[in-house]
Amino acid sequence: MANYRKKPVVIEAVQLTWATWGEICDFVPKPWFVEGCYIDSDGNATTDAADGRIGLKMKTLESQSFLAQENDWIIKGVSGEFYPCKPDIFEATYEPA
Repeated sequence: MANYRKKPVVIEAVQLTWATWGEICDFVPKPWFVEGCYIDSDGNATTDAADGRIGLKMKTLESQSFLAQENDWIIKGVSGEFYPCKPDIFEATYEPA
């Protein structure tokens, strides 16, 4: 068995929040960006704004329909692909460049 270290890569990312919604819309192009939505208390997409949590229906390399939730980070990968990342994983993996 051999040990390996992950190559350092600088990525672009925006955290999905109400304050950054405009930036998210500019950052994630179609076809990756499918549509904005709200998230209900069960974590499902809805058109009801009562809960107030935002979400983003998006495509990833692995899925034609992925639901990013408020506070997820949206990352632009090294090949130009986009994908969401949970905040705790993002903080454990990335630091400001």
